[in-house]
Amino acid sequence: MVQVETSQLTAECEAWRQTLRQYREEFTQDKTKLQLAANHSLSKDQLQEVEHLHNQFHIQLINIHDLKQAIKTHDRKIGYEMREQNGLNEETVADHESLFNQYQSLDNTLRDLREEFNRFLSRTSN
Repeated sequence: MVQVETSQLTAECEAWRQTLRQYREEFTQDKTKLQLAANHSLSKDQLQEVEHLHNQFHIQLINIHDLKQAIKTHDRKIGYEMREQNGLNEETVADHESLFNQYQSLDNTLRDLREEFNRFLSRTSN
């Protein structure tokens, strides 16, 4: 058993899930904005960019869902181990670190996609 501050781990899980929920809402709205932008007269390159961004939103929304579910499962495992074993297995603590790394990686990807989309909107709204 590993002694760690489980309330901190649980709070981190909740913060990650909340951020992912916000991204989900943002990118769902961005998909709608993208569809509206696609209704304008666009060049072939811009239409390819629309397709690329549409695909990225689809893929990243799936990634958001999958990571959010993995974090939720992990958080439940923390609660279970604390109730049943009064401590966490080393594997659970290692899983937390792994999820944090996955979260950071996805967060960076999502920020990049946000910037790419905003650049696209600024170019096509002129």
